[in-house]
Amino acid sequence: MAIDECKDIENGVENLEEPLVGNAKIVDSEDEEALSKEDGSIGMVLLSTCVAVCGSFEFGSCVGYSAPTQSEIRNDLNLTLAEYSMFGSIITIGAMIGAITSGRIADFIGRKGAMRMSAIFCITGWLAVYFSMGNLVLDMGRFLTGFGIGIFSYVVPVFIAEIAPKNLRGGLTTINQLMIVCGSSVAYLLGTVITWRNLALTGILPCTFLLVGLFFIPESPRWLAKVGLEKEFEVALRKLRGKDADVSREAAEIQAYVDTLQSLPKTRILDLFGSKYIRSVIIGVGLMVFQQFIGINGIGFYASQTFESAGLSNSDIGTIAYAVVQVPITVVGAFFMDRSGRRPLLMVSATGTFFGCFLTGASFYLKGNGILLEWVPILAVAGVLVYISAFSIGMGAVPWVIMSEIFPIHVKSAAGSLVVLVNWLGAWAVSYTFGFLMAWTPTGTFMLYAGFGVLTVLFVAKVVPETKGKTLEEIQAIINS
Repeated sequence: MAIDECKDIENGVENLEEPLVGNAKIVDSEDEEALSKEDGSIGMVLLSTCVAVCGSFEFGSCVGYSAPTQSEIRNDLNLTLAEYSMFGSIITIGAMIGAITSGRIADFIGRKGAMRMSAIFCITGWLAVYFSMGNLVLDMGRFLTGFGIGIFSYVVPVFIAEIAPKNLRGGLTTINQLMIVCGSSVAYLLGTVITWRNLALTGILPCTFLLVGLFFIPESPRWLAKVGLEKEFEVALRKLRGKDADVSREAAEIQAYVDTLQSLPKTRILDLFGSKYIRSVIIGVGLMVFQQFIGINGIGFYASQTFESAGLSNSDIGTIAYAVVQVPITVVGAFFMDRSGRRPLLMVSATGTFFGCFLTGASFYLKGNGILLEWVPILAVAGVLVYISAFSIGMGAVPWVIMSEIFPIHVKSAAGSLVVLVNWLGAWAVSYTFGFLMAWTPTGTFMLYAGFGVLTVLFVAKVVPETKGKTLEEIQAIINS
């Protein structure tokens, strides 16, 4: 899903956790040398990141679960199309609730506590799916995993951003997105060779590694500073930077940032609709609407069924190709994000999703009219692969990056809640209606998504500013000009 492709609200909120520009100090060569020593001890940072991104992998596993299992689950449990559509989409409702509450949860029980809580919800959900004998328990399990990944989607990138040295923050937070895609791809691949119940059990493994790993890593120093645990804050920071590192300057920076953040005015969601922020809201919400309504959750959740409907003799071939394509293309997109700029990447990506949907829609048109039937499966697979490649290179991650850049620091929390709400509502709408739309008219379904691809290009060209290489103040000046 988009959200699985994305860097998530959470990449936006991670910037909320970074020191304000105003707190930066001019440093001499001795200070720079001290900082380089601090950044040189990264063993604990890497271990902590590896533990945290188990949650990202779990996110991808949950999202990717429904694609290769649709036919098997419907046959084993005698589910109707409506019942399976509810199962496939209810994860987005759970995730929406989890994401909206995740900020408060992570602030109340800490980043590690939130990850631990999320893992427990996911494990409970997977066990419910494994033991289910009907749609009620099946849906309950899917909802619980959704709630868990909704929390993961916030707390993992925030935790990584808070523990990483400045020179490593960008690279380490990119791992979050990559692991989401890897989790989804692994679920796709495993689903072609093991039963749906055993696939549910594999979803427990990332959570198990996470729960064990949390015993060996420190809590976020920034959260400890926020809640006034000064001794624990210094211990955690020293553990992350190395026992011989001089952490006094970084500790002072973090404390100054916390003090500044607490002095900023509190913003409610309703405040965002004033003239001061309305254009930023239009940009952020608009990108999320288009990200979802180009159809990613329908196509991603039900890829295997799409290939079957197109007449592919072995739908597992298409599913495997879908899984294999996602990971390298996501890496390519991350490489180009700071080189080509946000707007060109978005427009190229949206154009690609248009062509992918058009090809797939054309394949179903040919099938419906009995024309070139031998080309139908080839066009369908090619269209879906073009689509997911184009989506992964831009529309998956870039909207979240732009969202993190267009809102002033003191409104990011409220803005993030609004944007994630819109995103998950869109995810639910698309994933729930996809099966019904395909039963009504497969050609029309993909042409509808293709139309949204065209609208996305127009929206980006007319409304979305280029944010590459600009400071927060420069971006605000462009938006409000």
